[in-house]
Amino acid sequence: QVQLVESGGGLVQAGGSLRLSCVGSGTLLRINTMDWYRQPPGKQRELVAGITSGGRTYYADSVKGRFTISRDNAKNTVYLQMNSLKPEDTAVYYCFGDIYWGQGTQVTVSS
Repeated sequence: QVQLVESGGGLVQAGGSLRLSCVGSGTLLRINTMDWYRQPPGKQRELVAGITSGGRTYYADSVKGRFTISRDNAKNTVYLQMNSLKPEDTAVYYCFGDIYWGQGTQVTVSS
């Protein structure tokens, strides 16, 4: 059974940093484009960043220059480094690949 498990969320002050991790089972992370999505309270889920199997990255305009997505295929892990966090980054963050979603990890940024 394919699984994606996120970790690294938490409470941080504005301007702070967090690093999210997404560990996948099997070959899912190694062969697929992997994305990070987020769902702010009361809003729809939105794409934050993605990374292809070849390492090409893309970002939502709202996080460009602040967030960095990376992958470590040897560890079956995708990361999302989040710097200069803002209160509007508060959301549940989800890892997505192929057709699979993780369970989400809460990020709360206080002002």
